[in-house]
Amino acid sequence: MEKKKFSTTKFVEMALLVAIILLMAFTPIGYIKTFGLEITLIVVPVTVGAITLGPAAGAVLGAVFGITSFIQCFGMSAFGAMLLSINPAGTFVVCVAARILMGFLTGLIYQGLKKVQPIRKISVFLASLIGPFLNTFFFMTTLVLFFYNTEYIQGIVTSLGAKNAFAFVIAFVGVNGLVEAIVCFILGSAVSKALQVALKNR
Repeated sequence: MEKKKFSTTKFVEMALLVAIILLMAFTPIGYIKTFGLEITLIVVPVTVGAITLGPAAGAVLGAVFGITSFIQCFGMSAFGAMLLSINPAGTFVVCVAARILMGFLTGLIYQGLKKVQPIRKISVFLASLIGPFLNTFFFMTTLVLFFYNTEYIQGIVTSLGAKNAFAFVIAFVGVNGLVEAIVCFILGSAVSKALQVALKNR
């Protein structure tokens, strides 16, 4: 009976995180736009789920995040729409597969970190930083892999003054990636710790 109750609690948390992702994806609260920067906050519920519910849940939440991102390529995002027109399969990998991998690996890495005694107490904080880092890493890696040599991306490369793929990634991510990582780290750590305490008390 206790096991069933705990499973129900985890199911409810999973459903809540999915709802939060959908809400954030299709309303302005999923992004912070200021001074030309666009900071994605949707990675937060994915990271939280990966930490509190495990790698499988992280993969599912990453898939939900990715699918909403892919949907936006159909006219809701100019950048995404352009990628879709160039290579639909590549766009799906950039939007969906990269996010699934991010969610799964964040959960897997957290499970490994919490077993290492010296860093056990800060494992949540480390995983909350790893989540947004992996999101950016896999997004940019797949973007370069499928689109770097296209005319569209080469136009962006030229405008940024980048001389190679690595320079393009650094210039394209820039301050945006750093701010996104910090914001997601703070929010993800706080929410994950609170949920862990709540689940433990149940």
